[in-house]
This record gives sequence, structure tokens and C-alpha cells, in this order.
Amino acid sequence: MPPLSRSARDTRPDPADARFVLYVEGPRDRDLLRVWAQRHAAPLARVVHSAVILGGRQPQRAVEHFRGIRAGEPDAVGLCVLDRDHESGDASEIDEPGLEFFVWSRRHIESYLLIPDAIRRTLSDQNEKFRMDRFFREQLPEPGDEAAYRKLDAKRILGREGALSRAVGRPIPVSPVARAIRLDELHPDVIELFGRIRRGMERVEAG
Repeated sequence: MPPLSRSARDTRPDPADARFVLYVEGPRDRDLLRVWAQRHAAPLARVVHSAVILGGRQPQRAVEHFRGIRAGEPDAVGLCVLDRDHESGDASEIDEPGLEFFVWSRRHIESYLLIPDAIRRTLSDQNEKFRMDRFFREQLPEPGDEAAYRKLDAKRILGREGALSRAVGRPIPVSPVARAIRLDELHPDVIELFGRIRRGMERVEAG
């Protein structure tokens, strides 16, 4: 199994020396959260930037890594962010002192990029905007239909060869879409996660 990885540009101490540890499944999870943090929750951006990459939905791997950190920092606090994937087991059943779990209510973090106005702001061609609007109108649920959005495979929809790219006529890079999302457009799940991160950091500071 490959070692857990972090951003090569990170200048924070090694995670073994950190007292708050954020775990995410992959580099894209970290990058999207970092974009949102930089725009809307700047004090959290640094800890998001240094998130530990699990290499998939591996909550037990986070547990093992966190135990190693706690061996040297007994007061360390951790938060593990996971996609909603019931076939991979229920992370709520894991009881590890100091380590909490946050599971997206939608299927993937990419699900929170499916915001028509934000995507439209990344397009300059009027024909692309028209095709994108038609795609959302004809193929995606109404905004606010969370039950329907929980079932969508946003990774496929937003992929280079995905349904949205085919509808618009070119790939839609996800980073510009993430940057185009305004504070009032952030899904409550994202706001809740940032609150969990903030409270975790406060626990460390208070300790």
C-alpha cells in the first residue's frame, strides 16, 4: 500500500507534528476544498492545503495513521472526510478517540459543483451557455431535489467525456467551476464541513 501523501508545496510541519489532521480521499477532494476555503473560509485554507490523502475511501487507513500521530501528540484532533458510499461500510461505526468522520450527503464532492449559475460563469460562448442550460433543464433534477441529487454520479457527469462536456461541446474543468461558486451558492454540506474543521482547530488551540 503506498504511503499517505500530502501536497509537495506544503510548508507546515509533517503531520506527525501537527495537532489537527484533516483526511480526504484524494487530491481532487483537497483541491476543491482548498479553492472554497481560500474564497470563503480563508483561516481554514492552510489546514485544508495540508490535508492527508488517503488514496480512496479508506477510513481504517485514517484510523491507523491517526493512532500514529496520537502516539506522539496525545491531544491531537482529526477529521476524516468521506464520500457517501454505503457499500464501503459505515464510518459512523468507527469509534476512535480524537478522530471524527464527515460523510457527504451527496455521492461525491463533485456533486456540489452542479450549480448552473456557477458553471455558466465559466463559459464565454453564448452557444455553450445555451447548451448547458438545456442540459440542466432536460437531464438533471430541479435544484433543491436532494433525494435525486444524492443518486447522481457527478464524477461521470463532469468528466472530460461526461454528459455535460458532450452537451456543451468541450470539457468543463472543475477548478474554474469551484472558483466561480459564490458564498450564497455553497451547499449547506460544505458550510457544515467548514464548521467542523473550524471547531476541530478550536479544540486544538484550546487544549
